[in-house]
Amino acid sequence: MFIRSERLFLRPAWPEDRDELMTRIGHEAVVSNLARVPWPYTAEDARAFVEKPQDHRLPSFLVTAPGAEGARIVGGCGLSMLDGEVNLGYWITPDEQGRGYATEAARTLLSLTRALGHDRVVAHHFVDNAASGRVLEKVGFSRTGRVAERFSRARGYASPSREHEIVFESPADCGGGDSMNRRCAA
Repeated sequence: MFIRSERLFLRPAWPEDRDELMTRIGHEAVVSNLARVPWPYTAEDARAFVEKPQDHRLPSFLVTAPGAEGARIVGGCGLSMLDGEVNLGYWITPDEQGRGYATEAARTLLSLTRALGHDRVVAHHFVDNAASGRVLEKVGFSRTGRVAERFSRARGYASPSREHEIVFESPADCGGGDSMNRRCAA
């Protein structure tokens, strides 16, 4: 599965991405804001990620930006199950932060999420990562009011994590003209 946005191309990881992936995600500042990614990030971790089978209802993508020298990996985003709920996660490599890539990638993934038929999506960010909370709010998430301790493999301990949610409207009728209607869109 591939998705094109205004500036980005979201695609699955391929075996030849392993070295670039290691370079792009291999920053303690990146992985310490993620729950499931270890630090240090090794070649084995990158290999496991690129070889992981895709679930068509919970896809994971590398976020790439086209350029004069070809597309470069700027981050990653995907869906997963967390505590029985569909969870959106993302990361952007430090050199590419501040350009709106996280917002654009998350918004693009949410369009797909809705088309896949998910009614509700949650996302979490560690409370010491306020920038991630701003991204979530920009793409339509709302705070649920829940803050819970979440373990971070990179940090090696649990930290307070704020939960956000987005609930897609259920269609009353598939005959209306709403092109974003998740059950009626082609």
